[in-house]
Amino acid sequence: MRSKVIGAVSLAVAAVGLFAATAPAFAQQKTITVWWGKGFYRSEDDALIDTIKKFEAKTGIKVELSQYAIQDMIPKTVAALDAGTVPDVAYSDSYDVQAQGKWAYEGKLEDLTDVMEPIKGRFVQNTLDASILYNDVTKKKAYYGFPLKQQSMHVQIWNDMLEKAGFKLADIPTDWTGYWTFWCDKVQPAIRKATGQRIYAVGQPMGVESTDAFQSFYTFMDAYHVKLVDDDGKLLVDDPKVRENLIKAMKDYTDTYIKGCTPPSSTTWKDPDNNVAFHNKTIVMTHNFTISIAAKWFEDSTNQALTQEQRDAGKKAYEQDIVTASFPKAPDGSTIRYRSDVKTGLVFTAAKNKPEAKQFISFLLQEENVRPYIEGALGRWFPVTKESQESPFWQADKHRKAVYAQFKGGTAAFDFTKNWKFTILNNENVWAKAMNRVVSEKVPVDKAVDELIARIKQVAG
Repeated sequence: MRSKVIGAVSLAVAAVGLFAATAPAFAQQKTITVWWGKGFYRSEDDALIDTIKKFEAKTGIKVELSQYAIQDMIPKTVAALDAGTVPDVAYSDSYDVQAQGKWAYEGKLEDLTDVMEPIKGRFVQNTLDASILYNDVTKKKAYYGFPLKQQSMHVQIWNDMLEKAGFKLADIPTDWTGYWTFWCDKVQPAIRKATGQRIYAVGQPMGVESTDAFQSFYTFMDAYHVKLVDDDGKLLVDDPKVRENLIKAMKDYTDTYIKGCTPPSSTTWKDPDNNVAFHNKTIVMTHNFTISIAAKWFEDSTNQALTQEQRDAGKKAYEQDIVTASFPKAPDGSTIRYRSDVKTGLVFTAAKNKPEAKQFISFLLQEENVRPYIEGALGRWFPVTKESQESPFWQADKHRKAVYAQFKGGTAAFDFTKNWKFTILNNENVWAKAMNRVVSEKVPVDKAVDELIARIKQVAG
């Protein structure tokens, strides 16, 4: 999807402006191009467009905005890099996971230290850390990106389905083995008996084209304290303990499928598919790397294009039926420390209007501009600034409170922030490929893990 934000005044005053302006004034007007991933909700995009209008009015710099679907952003950006026609500012939800570290390493990204250094005190430290990447051309780390928002892992449960199966939330075990056994061995047969429908207890993302698959698997690895790299990005996969625990994590993840506890189609799911299965109530619970599932029902409750009955159904689902929860305790009884994926925007070294691009980023990151953009996503993204994290928005309902509590409990960075070559592994989705070796090709778990380790060493060693 593509939209252009031209940044003109209204037609009613355009004629006046035309006669008032001089030719040199027009000649001096700057235009910057901005490429941006299409938002999940209209309110998200509206907030961005409002900020652009304010920026244009304040600076006289014109912004040409193009918005694209997330799956199109990296191919379009790579083509622009090859052609030397990059935008002045670019943001995509997929940049950090699949490309940004590589571009920083290769010297293709502009150093944004002069933007970030004066305002870094406003930002939470983990979001700054995720923006500081290594450049092999300059042989140094710097801000090769600006933090915009972040996300982490959550569990979404249909409480009304759980009750229909004869259980309540208090019945869900908090220990690792008991938790997964409860869903597969108790809830699934009970909900099928109660409804006469082939409902699955768990939605376990396993598709190679799904970022949910590798993000969820990282949570299983974290449950077993698997550490693939050290803080300097050096691989630790030759440690026998790492291999042992990686096998345990892979076994637990794939056992859900082997037991018939997740839909057979979950091996080919893309990112929206576990959401769709949840919305359709063909699964009772799923883990997801945002609360976009619950937020969809909130949006329904306020969508005036829907019928009153549909809005009421959205309100009931959001306020009563859907629960946002955490994972159980790790197998050793400890609390899992969740990964935070900090989404960052960037400027390329080949950009034609870098001073103006930096002006735009500085304006966007002002509290009064960045907060409406984040909150416009209805809880799907968590703020990167300290002040926005304490906004009343995050205390407004049980779902947002759960997100707030999870982030405040502390998070860890993904491996690609320490070793950029993990962006290649994520792009290949070696994690989901290993899962599919086990469940579809019947390869023993230890063999699939050994293949996974070999590929990690080949790419990131």
